[in-house]
Amino acid sequence: MGDLLKGRLGLETARIPQGDRYGLLWLRNGRLFVEDGTLRFTTSGTDALPAGDYAIPFQLVSCIMLEPGTTVTHDALRLCARHGTGVVAVGYDGTRLYASMPFGPDDAVVARRQVQLWSDPESRSFVARKMYALRFGDVLPSQNLNVLRGIEGARAKEMYIVMAKKYGLDWQGRRYDRSDPESADIPNQAINHAATAVEACAMIACAVVGAIPQLGFIHEDSGISFCLDIADLYRDSVTLEVAFLAAKRYLSGKCGNLTLERVVREEVGRMFRRKRLIADMIEKIKTLLEVDDSNSNP
Repeated sequence: MGDLLKGRLGLETARIPQGDRYGLLWLRNGRLFVEDGTLRFTTSGTDALPAGDYAIPFQLVSCIMLEPGTTVTHDALRLCARHGTGVVAVGYDGTRLYASMPFGPDDAVVARRQVQLWSDPESRSFVARKMYALRFGDVLPSQNLNVLRGIEGARAKEMYIVMAKKYGLDWQGRRYDRSDPESADIPNQAINHAATAVEACAMIACAVVGAIPQLGFIHEDSGISFCLDIADLYRDSVTLEVAFLAAKRYLSGKCGNLTLERVVREEVGRMFRRKRLIADMIEKIKTLLEVDDSNSNP
């Protein structure tokens, strides 16, 4: 089976730094079902996977991502749940998270470590500073969270200007009206769409490793605070980069009838695949929480 699937379902390239499983499997334009106790996927074909009928070695798969155009049977959900294989309904390339079955590693190592670090003010501040250090490339001088947020805000304003100049766009400042998001100019709308897509990736990564979304180290009020913390690690390198690139592409008038959101999601999807973003997020989570699963059994 290994030779049959090599290079076909992405198991060779989708491996992620997880101790108990080996990969994320992305399925599109097909049907996931069970036949004679075997998990199978029939597809009309995509750029990455030719049309055909495939057997899936779900014991080696951490999570199956169901992209648009995919259906799943009750038996397939039952089989995956029994063996701890996650099933998640996502947008193209993980740019949205629509629904997921409860899943994660068969231990509480990450969650317990997260609670331990989060519940102590000193260690919580330490993790927050590590997050800023990963994002900006240097250790910020203060331990006060409000001061750190102020420094982050100042640097973010500088990055907006840098990106606008890089892509030749007019920038009038960050503006976002939650009650009327489409009232913003094109660059601001593009940032909103890109941020939503990156947050979806962070939600998937947190679910895969069994982290607790609500316990953020920088963000506090949201039900996905920790996911927002992780997404912010990529604000400069991914979110703003693709937002301004997509805004430039959209304003060029060469996108036909595509909406700005669709243009942004296409650009984000390409970068996700190139950077293997979810795998990188998983590694970042374990680094931040100082989780060593090298001795875990696959």
